[in-house]
Amino acid sequence: MSLLTNESSMVALSTLRNINQNLATVQAEISTGKSVSNARDNASIFAVTTVMQSDVDSFKAISGSLNLGSATVAVARGASEQITGLLQEVKTLVVAAQEDNVDRTKIQTDVAQLRDQISSIVNAAQFNGLNLIKGGGSVDILSSLDRASDGTVTAASISIGKNDLSSTAQVFGAGAGNVTSAATGTGNILAAATETVTYTAAAVTAGESFRVSLGGTDFDYVAREGDTLNDVASQLSSKINGAIPGVTVSATNVADPETSNTVLSITNNTAATVTFTDTVNSGGTAGGDLAALGTIDVSTAAGAATALNDIEGLIQAGINASAEFGSSQKRIDIQNEFVTSLTDALKTGIGALTDANLEEASARLQSLQVQQQLGIQALSIANQQSQSLLSLFR
Repeated sequence: MSLLTNESSMVALSTLRNINQNLATVQAEISTGKSVSNARDNASIFAVTTVMQSDVDSFKAISGSLNLGSATVAVARGASEQITGLLQEVKTLVVAAQEDNVDRTKIQTDVAQLRDQISSIVNAAQFNGLNLIKGGGSVDILSSLDRASDGTVTAASISIGKNDLSSTAQVFGAGAGNVTSAATGTGNILAAATETVTYTAAAVTAGESFRVSLGGTDFDYVAREGDTLNDVASQLSSKINGAIPGVTVSATNVADPETSNTVLSITNNTAATVTFTDTVNSGGTAGGDLAALGTIDVSTAAGAATALNDIEGLIQAGINASAEFGSSQKRIDIQNEFVTSLTDALKTGIGALTDANLEEASARLQSLQVQQQLGIQALSIANQQSQSLLSLFR
């Protein structure tokens, strides 16, 4: 026996130290509820779950953005539907004005009241200061964060186009245009011939004014914010087609109108020559989709006849706006549901990697507590062995 070296005591002390360390680990799991609460516990799992948790926090913010976007579009959709209903009431009055034996002046008064109410709705249909039925352009709503396998993160958005349901009159500009155009003809389209108007590749600025004159009739389009030359050519094509018997127009869209020319082809299918010119100016004012509403006047027979033709296009503009906003709102709501499901899945994954098994931890705690008590007893017995040395010196 050695007084200086007590091997049994050293073994008992080492065992008790290990028991205490394991007991501290189990107690930490029980108090935090996690088996991995910091990088020391498991560096790899901690790194993965920290990134996942940051994504969860980001998706919560995205869900808020989607809720805001859905509410904004809902206001625009509701306003568009209300305006469409009022336009249908206007149509009823316009139809009534087709009869000669009516007081068209009183009918015009009712039309003016409905027109003012539509303007009031257009001006008030905003949510948090954003009005989707007044002015042009589009709005991007943050919809997701896309993480690539290399860790690169990019933001994704849902683009919502505005539908200008104001009755603002279109004003053709008088300044020099940013876009230039060139016609292949000499001012006339011969019978059974096709001429083209080529718009040089460029960015279109709001207010830029495009005009194609055919047979003495001007067909104008003033660009809104966000328009491209593809939009301009499409709008002019739709305005001209059907307006002049025998003349058809087609627009060829290009992948990037700012780097490639956009062409408007005009075909004269008649047996006579049709005069044509084209103009591009700047400084105009884009008209609202309901611009014709401001000029409806059923106080005369001629005005009533014109109004009957105009009101159909106005109602269709309201229907188109309602349908587009409805589709956009549905997409936003679907994306919001996906983001919520994705967030729940990420939380479940984080829990599976880091949450402690409390049933197992409870059983281990009781076992380690018993081991701790036995370890203390073993250490006490080992320490008492040195006392037996005293009997040798009595």
